[in-house]
This record gives sequence, C-alpha cells and structure tokens, in this order.
Amino acid sequence: MPPFQRQQLVDRFHDMVRRGEKIVGGGAGTGLSAKCEEEGGIDLIVIYNSGRYRMAGRGSLAGVLAYGNANEIVMEMAREVLPVVKRTPVLAGVNGTDPFCLFDSFLDDLKRMGFSGVQNFPTVGLIDGVFRANLEETGMGYGHEVEMIRVARSKDMLTTPYVFNEAEAVAMTEAGADILVAHMGLTVGGNIGAETAFSLADCVPRIDAIAAAARSVREDIIILCHGGPISSPDDARYILSQCRHCHGFYGASSMERLPTEASLTAQTRSFKAIAKAAE
Repeated sequence: MPPFQRQQLVDRFHDMVRRGEKIVGGGAGTGLSAKCEEEGGIDLIVIYNSGRYRMAGRGSLAGVLAYGNANEIVMEMAREVLPVVKRTPVLAGVNGTDPFCLFDSFLDDLKRMGFSGVQNFPTVGLIDGVFRANLEETGMGYGHEVEMIRVARSKDMLTTPYVFNEAEAVAMTEAGADILVAHMGLTVGGNIGAETAFSLADCVPRIDAIAAAARSVREDIIILCHGGPISSPDDARYILSQCRHCHGFYGASSMERLPTEASLTAQTRSFKAIAKAAE
C-alpha cells in the first residue's frame, strides 16, 4: 500500500476534531494485531520495536534497552504489517538518538516502503534521573528526537511524537509536529504492565499543561493521550471528558497486549472447562 499524503491525513484529523469525533491510534506488534485494529476502525497504526517485545511476553520498556537495533527492527516488522493493512495509515517508530543512523536517507526508505509518518520511539523521554541527565550531557538527548521529527516534517511525513512535559511539547510543535501524544508513562495492568503510575486524576492537569504549552505555539495542534493508568476504554473516556484540549487516545499495550492476555486466558479456561465436564 502506498503511503497516505500528509495533508490528506491532517485534513482528515482536523475534520474529526471539528466534528467532535475522537481520534484513536494504536500500536501493532504483529500483522494480526494490525489487521484486527484496522477491522475495528482504528484511525492510525504505529509500529515500533516495543510492539515486538510486548507480544513476545516482555515489558514494553524492553524497547528502550539494548536488546536489538530499534530502527532495523521496525524495518523487519514493516514486511509483516504493511502488506496486511489496506485502509489505514501506518507510522514508524524511529529511534531519533541513534548516532549510527543516517536519518535523511532512512526516512526516505521508510516512505518508499509505505510508511505515512513517524513517531519518536524508543524515546529518552521515558528515562529520568541522573541517567537521563548524563544522556543529555553526552549527546544522546531528546533534542535529537526533535530534530528527527523536524526532518520528517520537511519530507512531508505525518509526525505524531511522544512528549512528556511542556518544554518538549513546545519543542515538538515548533519542529512542525502534526499530533502530540501526551505520554503518561508505562501502561499499567496485565501480566507485564507497570504498577507504579499516576492516577487518572493526576493525568488531567498534566495533559492540560502539555496541551496549553503546545497551543501557545500553534492553536490547531492535535493532542492525544497515552499510557500510564489510561489502559481501558473507560479510562480514556474519563480523560477525554475531563481534559480541556485532548482530541483522542493512542493505545499500545492497551490496544493489543491487554486484550490478547485477557482473551487467550479466557478462551483457554473455556476449553479446559469442556475437558473437565467430559470427564
């Protein structure tokens, strides 16, 4: 499938915002996940290395550790996902801090493969404390992710970066981001989800602050929420009803890992119940 034109997607999403229709995006770690999300009517799909790890039974934070080359993994996943998605834009998660990646040509390669845009993942935005400070001090900071988004925007690719605070929201909006995804941390729940997270109520002012900072640069910026305690449709419904400027939800673990865990477990128990009844 050829990539969607950026302006076509921007117009579509702004029309949805004007109609009050919420935008829903989702991560896909397998071709089956992508097919099911498209069948469910999802608005955009993003593939990145954490999708492969979480569908292999590992926590999504595996994607920020040195278990494989994130940008090469996305290219491998593309061969599984892109051929089975027929009607939905697919975006690539790009590791913008990779010092060995030639981003000008790499982004061109993604576009030729059929990707309609990019997101910044893995992201050092998930890292804090002294380690984060040292990454910034030694040339592996979030600014490289901003620059990757700037280059992608110059190539007319849709850009939907993760941001974690007001300063990053401003930087990404100034770089030309079309959609900001306000990241509330690792998703809770399930067998390999986080236990340490903000409350849903805590997320509301954080998302509002990110949105206000971005809107100070460009009022028409689209804001989605993601992660942390926002792990179910009811959670997303609450956040969207409480935030002043939040136009939708982006799910990753909540879109494919948690439903898979629940469905497979329940199905197996149902088959086991048949076996016991037949004894």
